[in-house]
Amino acid sequence: MIPRVPDAPLPISIIVPTFREAPNLRPLVERIFAATAGAGLPAEVVVVDDDSRDGTEQVIAELARDHPVRLVVRHGVRGLAGAVLRGFAEARYDRFVVMDADLQHPPELIPALVARLDQGDADFVLGTRYAPGGEIQANWPQLRRWASRLATLLARPLVPLSDPMSGFFALGRATWERAAAVNPIGYKIGLELYVKARCTRPAEVPIPFATRAAGESKMTVSVNLAYLAHLVQLYHFRFPWLIWAMLFAMLAAAGLIWSAI
Repeated sequence: MIPRVPDAPLPISIIVPTFREAPNLRPLVERIFAATAGAGLPAEVVVVDDDSRDGTEQVIAELARDHPVRLVVRHGVRGLAGAVLRGFAEARYDRFVVMDADLQHPPELIPALVARLDQGDADFVLGTRYAPGGEIQANWPQLRRWASRLATLLARPLVPLSDPMSGFFALGRATWERAAAVNPIGYKIGLELYVKARCTRPAEVPIPFATRAAGESKMTVSVNLAYLAHLVQLYHFRFPWLIWAMLFAMLAAAGLIWSAI
């Protein structure tokens, strides 16, 4: 009997959106390829930068001498979600991992996300802080913790995920391509893709969530307001009858008030 030769691992494209993250890129890329090489996982890194002009191009050029990493620079547009979608379009392979550049997501768990996707029973794999085994570093501000929990609760009717705010996830090209009218507002591209691709088989991998290594947080009041606008858009997509139900309820309430008067 001829022994079966194990199938070679399929390659992955790791999409990293950036804006003024140059100080984090060298340790991030080196940790990514240490993790994927250790798992025997062929990979490329696609950095999509929103014209940072902070030395990102020089850093990636140096890293590209030793690693399969390349840079796509977007001019005249800005936004994490759009950068991720551009990365999908530029990716050479059919399995994607998305992660932030600030070293809050652990590159060492990329193989775990991919392995879970490869089991074949999940169409969206999320790296989560809130599942058993996940954690947030103790020095993460308490206000940010509360805000994250509130944002999660607001999204819960849309997705059965413990951490829908997470930007660390894996999916296949086919899942992205079946997504309807992807038009995200703000930063929560994972939430957008899950809803618009009508994913029904999620899986989660617990992760330790670190504090930002260098640079400034992109979390501002305008970003939070954009998230609320994004939720309105997604609720309308997921529950198109909801706006009519609310209108009917308002008319019924007005009728009762008029009758009482």
